[in-house]
Amino acid sequence: MYFADRNRCIDYLALRRWPNGKIVCPVCNRDDAKFLEKQGKWQCKSVHHHRQFSVKVGTIFEDSPIPLEKWMPAVWALVNDKNGISSYELHRAIGVTQKTAWFMLHRIRVGMSLNVPKFGAKPKIGDGGKSDGAVEVDETYVGGKLKNMHRSRRERLNQIRTEQQTDRYPNKTIVMGMLDRELREVRAQVIPNTKRETLQNAVLNEVKYGSKVYTDEHLGYEKLNYRFVHDVVNHMEQYVNGQVHTNGIENFWSLLKRTLNGTYVAVEPFHLHRYVDEQVFRFNNRGSKDEPMSDADRFSLALTQIAGKRLTFAELTGKAGEAREV
Repeated sequence: MYFADRNRCIDYLALRRWPNGKIVCPVCNRDDAKFLEKQGKWQCKSVHHHRQFSVKVGTIFEDSPIPLEKWMPAVWALVNDKNGISSYELHRAIGVTQKTAWFMLHRIRVGMSLNVPKFGAKPKIGDGGKSDGAVEVDETYVGGKLKNMHRSRRERLNQIRTEQQTDRYPNKTIVMGMLDRELREVRAQVIPNTKRETLQNAVLNEVKYGSKVYTDEHLGYEKLNYRFVHDVVNHMEQYVNGQVHTNGIENFWSLLKRTLNGTYVAVEPFHLHRYVDEQVFRFNNRGSKDEPMSDADRFSLALTQIAGKRLTFAELTGKAGEAREV
């Protein structure tokens, strides 16, 4: 296997972090560090603390005792398997504990999310502007099925639903998504509710005025026609009316739920946004007949995004803040 050799892993990752070939010191930004082959590190020519640094410093791999020979296959598996890979599969494949594999996968998801568009955040789809083509907008609910629950819990959830006078169950988490048909890119994010303000603010932040917007008959999308060319498909009557449909974004929901239900089985709402980011990365970089993207291309792209973010175990388990920039 190519990445079974430590030096190959270092060379490959260094080329993605520093594509111009100049190794930059993370402390003083000097770019003429000397490589120490025995240690597998570079040494800055300036004298200061932490003058020796590895390719892991300043990335999702920082402070990890796990060698790159195990990290690289883990990244390859996650970015290229369309249904994801569970922590149990990974722990058997690379010889680490299941808990370690679970932590590794979440760190890799943070790296994948660096290039995932966020509602109201930059960079945006395409050339840095808002979507100006035909955009499909929809939301979905993620959570356990009532038929699989114990009767007492099912009854309790039904009671809460009645008291709150809502059409959704309190155990469900909401994910909203937008598909730009021209660019074939999806943007998705966990949202707190499906109120009109929440849904329409997301559309206003991401889509140019006057663009075509296709949604279902959800009341939260009413009056979008004041700013957009808004067409609605009534799913009680039909699913497609010419170009008016939301089948593209619903295809993404199908892929997401296949991953969540089939591979990961049970995902806590606290972690769901990372699983959504994982699926968005794979979907947006799936390639096509006109613009093919190989597994190696997708793997290389993921490694260009790992710098500048970290996720500690305390952050992952809720004992500290979320993943941060470094």
